[in-house]
Amino acid sequence: MRIFALLFTFLPFIASAWQQTDEAAIRAVADNILKQPVTQFTGVTTGKIYNSTREIPKGEDVKFASPLAEWHYSNGVLDMSMLRLGEYLGDTRYTNYAMNHVKFGFDNYAYFKNTFRNDRKHWYWPFGQLWNFKELDDCGAMGAAVVNVYQRDQKPEYKTYIDKAAQHIMKGQVRLADGTLSRTFPREMTVWADDVYMSVSFLSQMGKLTKEKQYFDEAARQIIQIAHYLWDDEKQLFYHCYYTDLKRNGVACWGRANGWITVSLCMLLEVLPEDHPQRGELLSWLDRQIVGASRYQNANGMWNQLLDKPESYDESSITAMYVYGVAKGINHGWLDPKYRSIAITGWEALKKTQITEEGHFRNVCVGTGISDDLPFYYNRPVGENEKHGLGLIIEAGIEIMKLKKK
Repeated sequence: MRIFALLFTFLPFIASAWQQTDEAAIRAVADNILKQPVTQFTGVTTGKIYNSTREIPKGEDVKFASPLAEWHYSNGVLDMSMLRLGEYLGDTRYTNYAMNHVKFGFDNYAYFKNTFRNDRKHWYWPFGQLWNFKELDDCGAMGAAVVNVYQRDQKPEYKTYIDKAAQHIMKGQVRLADGTLSRTFPREMTVWADDVYMSVSFLSQMGKLTKEKQYFDEAARQIIQIAHYLWDDEKQLFYHCYYTDLKRNGVACWGRANGWITVSLCMLLEVLPEDHPQRGELLSWLDRQIVGASRYQNANGMWNQLLDKPESYDESSITAMYVYGVAKGINHGWLDPKYRSIAITGWEALKKTQITEEGHFRNVCVGTGISDDLPFYYNRPVGENEKHGLGLIIEAGIEIMKLKKK
């Protein structure tokens, strides 16, 4: 039995021995993404493929042919990463992926808006999140992706959508009395670490697009205020949530929640004016978080699903987020180069054990809400090619390639 256990342990290394370069690993992931239909629907009962809503017979119920075609925040992360990869490698196939995905949404959403059924939540309806904003998840990251696409293709309908997303995030979303963004479910007025990214991803790109200070100010405000609610000074980590009615944090230092704050800091710092009054405080938070997280990196280079619980499983998306954050921080001069080995060690673990020859990215936790018990987090399933990790591994790979060139 022990021999079989050892063989299983080393199988990821055997399976990934094909990889010779960082670029080969990232191209494998991106090329596998290109194989998945991002501009097609399929009949729920018939399985028939439709390339646009014009082809769908009256009364036919359809779904996306692939989860990668959805209008979900993880698709926004992926679209932005493919745009960056295409530009970095000079490969328009990757850039066109994101351009086509966004165009597909705008070409087809009206059909579903006009046939919306009240027996479904809007996020279960194809492109429901494109036209029905309820939470930051609906328009934050996908809104940021549309901003990025709009900078390359200035369609008026994109600008209309961008302005609507800005109005929701700046004025429409529920907030605490101090202006901190919050959620109304599953518990009233709860602060989530995830919402740093759901807001700042858009606000940072909107600030870049318009050069309006209000978006930079709001992004900085949300990072700093949410960080103060969630930071544990003893653990040097963020809790997943804060319950305002109980005036206490939740139970979990969930890895990906922490990582969203890292990614958000980097996204904002990259476009924030050098003379912005909160820039120094944001840089301090990035450094503080990276130092804290580095104390929980495993011997194999990975981080855990629950950062402070070494018995929880190695999780790939959070590892990609910290690799990205450290590498990008060094590339831009925000972090001391002495942190380089943190990123390199994490990247090598991902490249050798979590990216397959077919370009599948392994061991990514599925979408996860908040919970009052740790077993919920311990037992969250992982997926191979799970959409929550694809954009993150591409972003990590880009920054690692840049880092190694320095």
